[in-house]
Amino acid sequence: MATTATIHSHAAPQRFVRKYIFSLDHKVIGLQYYFLALVAVFVGMLLSLLMRIHMIWPTAVLPLVGEIKPETYLSLLTMHGTIMVFFVLTTAPQGGFGNYFLPIQIGAPDMAFPVLNMLSFWTTFIAFITILAAFFVTGGAPLHGWTGYAPLSALPNAGPGEQLGADLWITSIAIFCVASLMGALNFITTTLDLRAKGMTMMRLPLTVWAWFITAILGLLAFGVLLSAGILLLLDRNLGTSFYVPLVVVNGQVMGHKGGSPLLWQHLFWFFGHPEVYIAILPGMGVASQLLSTFSRKPIFGYKAMVYAIMAIGFLGFMVWGHHMFMSGMSPYTAFAFSIMTMAIGVPSAIKTFNWLGTIHGGRVRFQTPMLYAIGFVSLFVSGGLSGPFLAQPVLDIPLHDTAFVVGHFHLIMGVAAIFGMFAGTYYWFPKMFGRMMNETLGRIHFFITLIGTYCIFMPMHYLGMAGQPRRYSQFTELNYLHNLIPLNTFMTYAAIITIAAQFIFVINLFWSMKKGPKASDNPWESTTLEWTTATPPPHDNFGGHTPVVHHGPYEYSVPGAAKDYIMQTDPATVPSH
Repeated sequence: MATTATIHSHAAPQRFVRKYIFSLDHKVIGLQYYFLALVAVFVGMLLSLLMRIHMIWPTAVLPLVGEIKPETYLSLLTMHGTIMVFFVLTTAPQGGFGNYFLPIQIGAPDMAFPVLNMLSFWTTFIAFITILAAFFVTGGAPLHGWTGYAPLSALPNAGPGEQLGADLWITSIAIFCVASLMGALNFITTTLDLRAKGMTMMRLPLTVWAWFITAILGLLAFGVLLSAGILLLLDRNLGTSFYVPLVVVNGQVMGHKGGSPLLWQHLFWFFGHPEVYIAILPGMGVASQLLSTFSRKPIFGYKAMVYAIMAIGFLGFMVWGHHMFMSGMSPYTAFAFSIMTMAIGVPSAIKTFNWLGTIHGGRVRFQTPMLYAIGFVSLFVSGGLSGPFLAQPVLDIPLHDTAFVVGHFHLIMGVAAIFGMFAGTYYWFPKMFGRMMNETLGRIHFFITLIGTYCIFMPMHYLGMAGQPRRYSQFTELNYLHNLIPLNTFMTYAAIITIAAQFIFVINLFWSMKKGPKASDNPWESTTLEWTTATPPPHDNFGGHTPVVHHGPYEYSVPGAAKDYIMQTDPATVPSH
């Protein structure tokens, strides 16, 4: 096991650049990831709003944007999906909160490889700048969708945006993969090697388990996507034929033969489905932490929750083919993927029932972090219930290219993960900045966002069953969809209100940093190690004192105890469950 002394020899920095820009401190790096994701989420929301406006008012001429043409719509769709999946759903929960709190929650002074940690952030930043550059090059951003299906993405003359813009898109993804691989190695090593004395694996908070399993998923999945992206760049620029068969484009025979577009789909979705859990597992960890803390009860079935996270991570690699039921795969292969997809619902259900068991009979404190944790569970269940429909090839084939799928994955992967980020922000803000966020603004933000989310995405299931296709830039001319326009208009207004409500959060966030009430070291009366240190934590997290752990992470309402919670560092003589 590596020793703390050999790994963490760097002293507290004094110069501005080393302290706040090229910092080796995991807490500063976590905040850098967080604010990068905050910028990215507003870019992604703006793109989604432009899409919704175009769907309802296809001839509208917008300020600065002008008229949105069909190819422009597809570019917005591509960039919205890519930015949200990679630079928001992957970056904030793991790179932001994971970087900041995993070392503190296990009693470590920093991440195992501080320089690698710094490099992983700046590599991510370069990837973000690279993908934004695709908007400004000749031809504009690519229109092949966030999944980048070949041969459309593999041929530079396949359409507008498929020239330099597509090369920048692929390059950005490849750079992001390198950053994620560096981060994953750091998370895994830190969790296994730098735990404080007494911090056994079964005393880890469920947040740490979630970050740990997510890092393992990232290590296995991002390497595949990196390889796939390199092959795609070779097809586009060096004339290879990994993904391109003998094909005619605009009346011309392309100089490719022997490639398989399905190879790209297999490689992409072998990454793509674990990516769903890379986005959602950290939210599960945060929800578990908060439901226990604010119910004043131990987590229901701690070991079952740990094994469920492991099972979700393992099964996540077995189900990628359910994204390809329409590809003409063998019915026997489709049946195998269908069975595995249904099986992954079992550990998810275990976690859901354990969350409900944690709340049941508790003395629930309905503060803003708890509201968002409950909202996370609500969205996870609502989005998850439509999953078994899409797990059946006979149902997925008619539903796959409809708005039904858009509603499903936005609820369970997109907005649920973002609710986990909001929960983590309101919960850990006092520890990060030493002040409390405004509770009233937090509640207003929560209720508008929750109601708005359901108003946007739940109707998509109905629209999909009614036959509304996805990825179409407009459908106001189609008679069979004419009666769906009022519902789409309602969803667009809901999106405008919901996006506007996010400025309440931003105002609350930045105002509270300067003007919020001073926070105590443990304002929520929590039990884990981050609440045993100063607020905000010092450079080495524990002021030169290495904590010793004697208890589990969720010792609430212990019979015979002097107070209703037992810190992990309380003496072993203190009673526990």
